[in-house]
Amino acid sequence: MNIEWNLILRLLVAGLLGGMIGLEREFRAKEAGVRTHFIVALGSSLFMIISQFAFSGQFDHARVAAQVVSGIGFIGAGVIIFQKNVVRGITTAAGLWVAAAIGLACGSGMYDISIAATLMTISCLETMHFITRKIGEKIFSVSITETDPEVLVSLAETFKKSGVDVESMAITEGKAVFQIRSHQKDYLSLVKKILTLTKDLKVEIV
Repeated sequence: MNIEWNLILRLLVAGLLGGMIGLEREFRAKEAGVRTHFIVALGSSLFMIISQFAFSGQFDHARVAAQVVSGIGFIGAGVIIFQKNVVRGITTAAGLWVAAAIGLACGSGMYDISIAATLMTISCLETMHFITRKIGEKIFSVSITETDPEVLVSLAETFKKSGVDVESMAITEGKAVFQIRSHQKDYLSLVKKILTLTKDLKVEIV
């Protein structure tokens, strides 16, 4: 049995590079971590190797790669969550997408560009995480349950006087939902302020 060590090396490098991106996602407690990114990159590499060496005759190597590019969208869609007017998981889905691309590149033996793409991806994720924590903003939801509509309406004025930046407000029967804008670094202190202002009410913060 002739073992193709070069092809095994391609699989190994693809898995390791994909796992490096997954490790960053794992540290951030995101939906897909090391295992998912490792398998996606390794699987993409395997598909590329199969397209290059498993068939004889005239054929288009790019056809399998094109199917990987479109097929990875199903996995990416699975990690995107829409919950309480907030979309989560888009960056992780993009990470899976680039892990698939890195796997395809490794499967083609393009190690240098694969390593460069991996380092650039991790650098972008880490740099933006640092920047957003320092100067970035976030919007979160504050849901307040109260049967008295006058109390709910007066809360908007209370928030405004207290310096809480209300992005939008929706009031339905017995409930108000406020979209609050905050700097990342001020998020915890702002949450404490909101809980203080609404200490006698039923509050849910997402």
